[in-house]
Amino acid sequence: MEKPFLQILLLQYDPVWEDKEANQTKILNLIHHAQVPTDLIILPEMTLTGFSMNAETLAEDEKGSSCSFFSKLAYKYNTHLIIGLIRKFEGKIYNSLLHFDREGKIAAEYRKIHLFGLADENKNYTAGSDPVMTDICGWKTGLSICYDLRFPELYRYYGKQKADIMINIANWPVPRVHHWRHLAPARSIENLCYTVACNRTGTDPYVTYDGSSMVCAPTGEVIDCQTITEETLYYTINKQQIELAREKFPFLEDMVLVKE
Repeated sequence: MEKPFLQILLLQYDPVWEDKEANQTKILNLIHHAQVPTDLIILPEMTLTGFSMNAETLAEDEKGSSCSFFSKLAYKYNTHLIIGLIRKFEGKIYNSLLHFDREGKIAAEYRKIHLFGLADENKNYTAGSDPVMTDICGWKTGLSICYDLRFPELYRYYGKQKADIMINIANWPVPRVHHWRHLAPARSIENLCYTVACNRTGTDPYVTYDGSSMVCAPTGEVIDCQTITEETLYYTINKQQIELAREKFPFLEDMVLVKE
């Protein structure tokens, strides 16, 4: 059933480095203390580990304990859930985004297309090759991870498909956070839809993160959130705003995808 409004809870927190059980406990506590009605909960990239290159050790398939944890979480709270996971599939390891539906089933999986070479991500993970759209309460949703945000071609595909929301989950560090704060609104401006960008906080062994998670309106403004805690941000978005923006600025009808 399509919902005209979507209630979104973003969790931006400091994950314990490569400690899945500790991070599961942290997530449970954050959601429990938020106590807000929600259609969708979004967590950062590599939700239970941080941005680790220890891929062989941390990777799991869909029968692993992490998928079981998130499946039960989505079912318990009767919500859609977007999380990041180091995934093993057919002998390869991917930096993946998983969408669990209200019943706790995997509704979609996006495998990160643009791997961050400066951190040797391309040496430890296999790149995905396909854009992925999923349905969340009747909202057409395009999926992406962190470094993807620098490459507008992926989001142009989602815009061409008339996505209502584009989601990016990230471990985007402080030294380049000013890029993050500009790129997310730009993706909304280009495609006249909401961009939801969920980042982590804290530190890992290499860099520091400040969160800066946000929801951008279809015309690019960063929407004010209800700050439950520094780690939990709550938004309600309205599908009519997409329709109004696209009626007032029918840019998507003039789009020409340039070929090489």
